[in-house]
Amino acid sequence: MQKRIEYYCALISPWTYLGSARLVEIARRYEAEIVVRPVDYSKIFPVSGGLPLAKRAEQRQAYRLVELRRWRDFLGVPLTLKPAFFPAAEGLAARMVVAARRQGLDALALAHAILRAVWAEERNIAEPATLVALAETAKLNGKALLAAAEDPVVAAEYQSDTDAAIARGIFGAPTYVYHDELFWGQDRLEFLDRALAAR
Repeated sequence: MQKRIEYYCALISPWTYLGSARLVEIARRYEAEIVVRPVDYSKIFPVSGGLPLAKRAEQRQAYRLVELRRWRDFLGVPLTLKPAFFPAAEGLAARMVVAARRQGLDALALAHAILRAVWAEERNIAEPATLVALAETAKLNGKALLAAAEDPVVAAEYQSDTDAAIARGIFGAPTYVYHDELFWGQDRLEFLDRALAAR
């Protein structure tokens, strides 16, 4: 039976971005499937005690930048600490990823292209034209996925994934789920690696 990682993420999250390449590498080593599930953290935070960045205390916001700089330098990943288009509405981008997943396409490649666009390329993922172009870089039909993202069935699945995340006790991004065990944060990837090795 193939190993399966449920990947709950926010497409605007720098932590999701920092862990994205390492997650793929870990999954490749164990021949594990990754099911990418972008979810709406604006609905998760109110029921889990989280706060959007702008509402966090000043010292927490300052330390976040310190940690981002540390991880960026440690991993050697290009990352702009204060990108031009952050925060940006990610709902349309998320629904495009859901649509790609529903169609059996490489939704993970699209999700990673979107994350890279925010944090390394300073592009606005709230713009439909940008999303179409990003889908094309992932070798997908951007216009078709943009149209599919407006399908009520896709919107319902995005909501369903968000509801499932809340039911599972997920509160932050990224969260990786393996055998119903939660691993919150890209800094827990080593523990996910160990869990995959164990079973």
